[in-house]
Amino acid sequence: MSLRIAIGGFLHETHSFAPRPTTWPEFVQPGGFPALCRGDAMIEAVRGSSVPIAGAIAAAEAAGVALVPLAWTIANPAGPIVDEAFERIAALLCAGLSTALDEGPLDGVYLDLHGAALAESFPDAEGELLRRVRAIVGAAVPVAISLDPHANMTAEMVRLADVAVPFRTYPHIDMKAAGARAMDLLRARIARGAPWAMAYRPLGFWIPLGSQCTLMAPMEGVMAERARLAAASGVAELAWCFGFPYADFPGCAPAVAAWGETEAAAAAAADALAGFIAAREAEFVQETWPAAEAVAEALRRAGPGGPVVLADTQDNPGGGGHGDTTGLLAELVRQGATGAVLCLINDAESAAACHAAGAGATVALSLGGRSDGMPLACTATVERLTDGRFTLTGPMGAGNPADLGPTALIAIGGVRVIVVSRKMQALDQAILRHVGIEPAACAILALKSSVHFRADFAPIAQAVLVAIAPGPVVADPAILNFRHVPAAMRRRPQARPAA
Repeated sequence: MSLRIAIGGFLHETHSFAPRPTTWPEFVQPGGFPALCRGDAMIEAVRGSSVPIAGAIAAAEAAGVALVPLAWTIANPAGPIVDEAFERIAALLCAGLSTALDEGPLDGVYLDLHGAALAESFPDAEGELLRRVRAIVGAAVPVAISLDPHANMTAEMVRLADVAVPFRTYPHIDMKAAGARAMDLLRARIARGAPWAMAYRPLGFWIPLGSQCTLMAPMEGVMAERARLAAASGVAELAWCFGFPYADFPGCAPAVAAWGETEAAAAAAADALAGFIAAREAEFVQETWPAAEAVAEALRRAGPGGPVVLADTQDNPGGGGHGDTTGLLAELVRQGATGAVLCLINDAESAAACHAAGAGATVALSLGGRSDGMPLACTATVERLTDGRFTLTGPMGAGNPADLGPTALIAIGGVRVIVVSRKMQALDQAILRHVGIEPAACAILALKSSVHFRADFAPIAQAVLVAIAPGPVVADPAILNFRHVPAAMRRRPQARPAA
């Protein structure tokens, strides 16, 4: 008789200091991801996407598991989730579980979670959701979760889940693989008939987003060591979460958790990895360029060999930025960066004005700045208009539907800008191609992203410079006005100017 497993998901990365809260509509229709889905329609809605639950579904179906779909939803990173949205999402998942139990026993539950969600009334939102799930299914039903490695993996989360599987990569190109592994481990846990031993080790320092990239040192070496330790006899899973250092609650920290056949095996793996990481704390400080210097350096380097990429890291929509600050754009215009393209400015009002004017028109805009009150006054030429709908093609998002709303490609002098109506991180070349721009042919690409852009853009770039311009995803989170994070976490240097 086949196993019967309930599956669902709730993903959000919360920036406590982001300019806008996260509300229900952001979960209903996010940019760059499948829309909120529930019940029987959920499986087909996510199947062809790159999200973890798609991998879990494929692994379950290959093993002949009978799946019970609950609900799945994601919103792009932003400020704390309002209680109404959290309660509605939690209610969808829990009601689905209740109905599933009315129809028969469940052998297990798989949840596709982020691990850095913070709601107004629940700072550890995933911990609270897992508490409610446990209250419904009981302690005996195994629960497996997949996590984004930017999770603030709390003690409550690992206490309530039988196993947690974070992605191994940043940029996240193994999301489906993590979901599949979580499903496989859930099946192994069901067959085992008893919980694994668990060891949990939080770390006492933050790792800035730019230095969390697994394509570069020191994180590349950390991930290799994680894989070596995870291969030890008796270790079922060795979870390493880098933390999301913008969530103002006591559990905001990197953490390691291990599940194993014995307490000794789990503790040995967790202690070894936590010690290896702690010994490299100083190596995680990232290099950055002030915006003016970054643009000047990009102009100096521009030429044959591919675009120079400027990462507008502090307005990263994937870290809680609104994708609308104009500091880097203003510097590109001021320095006459002909051939540069900025991807993208999230400004529905300006996009609507461009659509009203029509392709070829000249429009006066107060562009961007909706989140910080600092728009760029400019006169622009409307080069192209689209509905903002396309399919992602890069290593992270291949197959994901994008719907950025009315979109315009404009030119301010020699600088072109993609203006959208719904925010999305600039992580995929398809964003540019859908407005007729071939990324590899550009002299300079200014991308609102911290690291994810590297998966699709680094292969075509001759250089990458991390630029510091206004935005809430600050390179050094210690400058933020934390109230609930222990003071010792805020005393470490996080960034340094490039030499």
